[in-house]
Amino acid sequence: MTLPLGYRYATLYAGIRKVAKDDLSLIVSDSPASAAAVFTQNKAAAAPVKLGRKNLAASKGIARAIITNAGNANCATRTGDKVANETVRALAKALKIPANQVLPASTGVIGVELDVTKITTNLPALVEALSPDKFDQAADAILTTDLTRKVATASLSVKGGVIHIAGMTKGSGMIQPLMATTLAYIVTDAVISPADLRKMLVKATDRSYNCMSVDGDTSTNDTVYLLANGASGIKLAGQDKALFAQALTLLMEDLARQIARDGEGAKKLITIEVAGTKSDKDALRIARQIANSPLVKTAIAGSDPNWGRILMAAGNAGVNFEVPQVDINFQGMAVCRKGVAVDFSEAELTKLLDEPDVLVQFQLRGPGTGQARFFTCDFTEGYIKINGSYRT
Repeated sequence: MTLPLGYRYATLYAGIRKVAKDDLSLIVSDSPASAAAVFTQNKAAAAPVKLGRKNLAASKGIARAIITNAGNANCATRTGDKVANETVRALAKALKIPANQVLPASTGVIGVELDVTKITTNLPALVEALSPDKFDQAADAILTTDLTRKVATASLSVKGGVIHIAGMTKGSGMIQPLMATTLAYIVTDAVISPADLRKMLVKATDRSYNCMSVDGDTSTNDTVYLLANGASGIKLAGQDKALFAQALTLLMEDLARQIARDGEGAKKLITIEVAGTKSDKDALRIARQIANSPLVKTAIAGSDPNWGRILMAAGNAGVNFEVPQVDINFQGMAVCRKGVAVDFSEAELTKLLDEPDVLVQFQLRGPGTGQARFFTCDFTEGYIKINGSYRT
């Protein structure tokens, strides 16, 4: 794994989690980096989300550090804003950088007061531990109910040499980012302006995190940060800029798939493809509705080729279509044509649906060219067990 130049990482256990596992994570760019972000659309946004927005605006899209605490969302508490601000100010002092160049994030339980001294007293040791070799440790320290580390990297040959991109993310439940408990941090050593970075991130998010759901719940803390510090010395222009945007999108799609695959209690990654609608927006609405249907998700958990649930969910998306227009496939096998059942081997399809990767295709006949791809997972008893005892 080749990481971008000019970044260092550090983690430690500050006593925020109930279990002794690293719960503070720090990413530092050795030089001021262009920065962009997308945040949750949840109206009950957490304190670090609000401060992250404010700092990006004040710094005009320049950042040096991302600080994350896990185990507590710092949301809906009496001291949330105070904790976020004191954390940022203390880290800025330790790093000797402007406070508005620090981007905060939190993940964990909502509504529980967070003792800021657990963070601030540990910041000197966290800064002392910074190293370019601790990317994986930083990725682990932001996890909560996740079962696996979620990282991705890419290298891109452009005019002037090779640039690198690396991303880490977390998320397993309360997942339907709609960026606008998902966090994602992507770093690159390319030279890119904050304005261009913002445009690229918004487009990439629409193709990745906005096309992914575990349970249909949008967290109070969803945040994606993207930094470009220019340490490679390679300035992107023309076609190279487009190639970078494409690589960023593919990397973020990879991270989004990893989240869906690791959904709480999940056993299967479900990819939903919708085509033939009047617009891509309509296709996305249908795909999201299918993905979030508990009846669809439980049917797939049980390897039941119940295509009627797909039709039901699509019909609830608010998109106009006629049932005779509908074709549906499971795992590439036709189960519905022109809105009615077709003959298929139930035993064969059930076996195919036992696989860890499931493809659902919903196609409207006609001239429409809209299309969308969406990632989700099945629902099992494990989801209930995890969330029935999340606070305890």
